[in-house]
Amino acid sequence: MKSKGIKNLLIDLGGVLINLDRQRCIENFQKLGLRNVEELLDISNQDGILMQQEKGLITPAEFRNGVREMIGKVVSDKQIDAAWNSFLVDIPTHKLDLLLKLREKYVVYLLSNTNEIHWKWTCKNLFPYRTFKVEDYFEKTYLSFEMKMAKPEPEIFKAILDDAGIEPEETLFIDDSEINCKAAQNLGISTYTAKAGEDWSHLFNSK
Repeated sequence: MKSKGIKNLLIDLGGVLINLDRQRCIENFQKLGLRNVEELLDISNQDGILMQQEKGLITPAEFRNGVREMIGKVVSDKQIDAAWNSFLVDIPTHKLDLLLKLREKYVVYLLSNTNEIHWKWTCKNLFPYRTFKVEDYFEKTYLSFEMKMAKPEPEIFKAILDDAGIEPEETLFIDDSEINCKAAQNLGISTYTAKAGEDWSHLFNSK
């Protein structure tokens, strides 16, 4: 790969590791009576309930209450969480194997725009594999809801470079968003834009 001198990997979660099913999530929210699901899932709306949750500006309880208000009737936390987590499908085991293998050669970090509800469910249901748990795959996890900032803001990349003590030119960022990759490139970080569900292990196949 073009990774001469690459020592660190910054890897995205949704779309890069986790297979997503937006349509299933939409349908499950519609079954609960939510009409404007697109508004809920609009990540481009910086003031919307989704982005507020991803940036940790509102709590899971406030998110659920916001969804209930949008639905306009009594719906349980459990029902909301089930619909919300139906967005997340699985992490193929070959990707978990790859992460473990990459750790032998690189310092591997996770960088994700995510929220507490999704993260807890992912740690419980998607990362456990053989004897491994989430902390076995990464040196450190950088999560938007904990950092109170999100990709593609330059600040989140700067904060990670600073916190991890790593150099941008020694770092490869793998994400499924061209906008996020562009923001990283502007700081001198190498990037690869992965397609949804792509097996990107070819990046590390030695010639």
